[in-house]
Amino acid sequence: MANPVLDNLRDKANRLPLLPGVYIMLDEQGQVIYVGKAKRLKNRVSSYFHGEHLPKVAAMVDKVRDFNVIVAASEFEALVLENSLIKQHKPHYNILLKDDKGYPFIRLDLREEYPVMRLVSRAGQDGAKYFGPFGGRSQTRDIITTVSRALLLPDCTRRFPRDIGKERPCLNYHMGACAGWCLKDSDAKDYRRRMEQAALILDGRSRELIGQLKESMEQAAGELRFERAAELRDRMRAIESLENRQRVIATAFADTDAVGFARGAKSCFAVLHFVDGNLVGKDAEMMDEPLEDDGEALSGLVRQYYGAHRGGWPRSILLPTEPEDAQELEALLSEYAGRRVYIETPKRGERLRLIESAQLNAREEILRRTTAAQRRSKTLEWLQKALELDAFPRRIEAFDISNLGADGIVAAMTVHVDGKPLKRDYRKFRIRDLDGPDDYASMHQAVLRRFARAKDGDEKFTSLPDLLLIDGGDAHAASAERALGELGLSVPVFGMVKDDRHRTRALIDSTGREIGIQGNQAVFALVGRIQEETHRFAIEYQRSLRSEGFASKLDEIPGVGAKRRADLIKAFKSLKAVREASVEQLAQAVPKNTARAVYDHFHPEGENNACASSPALPGAED
Repeated sequence: MANPVLDNLRDKANRLPLLPGVYIMLDEQGQVIYVGKAKRLKNRVSSYFHGEHLPKVAAMVDKVRDFNVIVAASEFEALVLENSLIKQHKPHYNILLKDDKGYPFIRLDLREEYPVMRLVSRAGQDGAKYFGPFGGRSQTRDIITTVSRALLLPDCTRRFPRDIGKERPCLNYHMGACAGWCLKDSDAKDYRRRMEQAALILDGRSRELIGQLKESMEQAAGELRFERAAELRDRMRAIESLENRQRVIATAFADTDAVGFARGAKSCFAVLHFVDGNLVGKDAEMMDEPLEDDGEALSGLVRQYYGAHRGGWPRSILLPTEPEDAQELEALLSEYAGRRVYIETPKRGERLRLIESAQLNAREEILRRTTAAQRRSKTLEWLQKALELDAFPRRIEAFDISNLGADGIVAAMTVHVDGKPLKRDYRKFRIRDLDGPDDYASMHQAVLRRFARAKDGDEKFTSLPDLLLIDGGDAHAASAERALGELGLSVPVFGMVKDDRHRTRALIDSTGREIGIQGNQAVFALVGRIQEETHRFAIEYQRSLRSEGFASKLDEIPGVGAKRRADLIKAFKSLKAVREASVEQLAQAVPKNTARAVYDHFHPEGENNACASSPALPGAED
């Protein structure tokens, strides 16, 4: 059916030039919903209005009613312009960091009656002192805590002078980590002096502060104020202990940042800050899955994270995936920093290990901040996209065939709901009326019987699946589809294809179209678990039937009761092994007279003179 809006957008896109620039997608209210850049505007924009897309892209395209373009003189100019427009409009479908946080600062306003060290995202022009930027938010909080403890300043949520004398001192006071500024008799002037000393430490001037304290300590001792001298001595020692950390505190920014990006139930952008190879800080932010591929997404996130206002820049930024615009991105960040900033995608060595660490942190952050149910739901959503299913695959049924001769063919059906096995709905089928092993006919029969029972209203079979997975290739999937067609039913069917090492490598439909799943670890693991579980269930059913037949044959032998039967089954596993065992071998599992009885049962007198070849055992009947 013709879509006039889509036709108009397609015609407009086809008239665009093959030049670099920025495109701006608009909804029916004229609001900007997406901004992108392109090396060739015509090719990129027209691609949105042709063919199939992943659900999130399709949702965006469905809302587009018009678009504008701005032709740029170069790819670099397009990058700068895209960055500016995203900051200005914050479009709904662009990947966005929540709060523009990056290298943080410590703010200290000594004009306040009771100054406080605060972590802030950027330096302001408000008359306060700003120290930093530092390598990361966690590192900056640690610095505030460390300086506060060294100077016995408060590191709690109380506000002064509002909270002075209102409550008893907190645990920090009793542990000797705070001088108790919330007490009624606290000295405001002493508080201010210590905050001025904190400013010296944050400014990298610890030696100067230690000299001042030493002079004050000696003066107090000369005046016989020994308690005051001891207090100053302890404070001086605490500050001296900070010198081991002074390199980190005085460093304006990390020299190397390693960036990690992972997709899961959510997506995570993580940055690890390194100074001389030592990790000094970490930032991580969760977000919805972006429209863009990993390279494009990383480019946009890096531009947002390292904004021109940050003031702190590493020498090198290590990325796990090289964006197409890596050169332009490096030029943009270097322009912002006022010096060369290198964008690298290392393939080996120590720098690759830094990226692997950042990637691990991004994945672990997703696991930490999402529930197992959210992760399973996201995995099934990916499976729906990959297989282009109309319905979310909440209930998945899987079939496998196990053969043991013409009379020992069985089928097993497992059920997974929301990615978890639902064992009460597992079903087993004994395949009937076949002349010999035939996997395709067996699969057809099993699927036909399962869904015929559903059509007949059998309560055990009425819940229908959203997806059917068949152990095997396209022919196996076609057999299942044929059975569904005979019943007038339609359920998506895919075969689970294994590699040479018997591991699931892909899904395949009845036409032979393969859908690779190894690129998505979560989907790969889910399908692998389903295939292994179904195979296990089929084998267990086959073994149980084999044991039943085994047991019934042994029951025919006089003197073999339940215990002797169990001993033989445990020792020989199959009826064939018992039949082929010698009397001596049988006697290792059961008493000698029982061994002779079993042997004679399977070797009647005169059969290949078998008895003659087996010497009589002492105490056994002839």
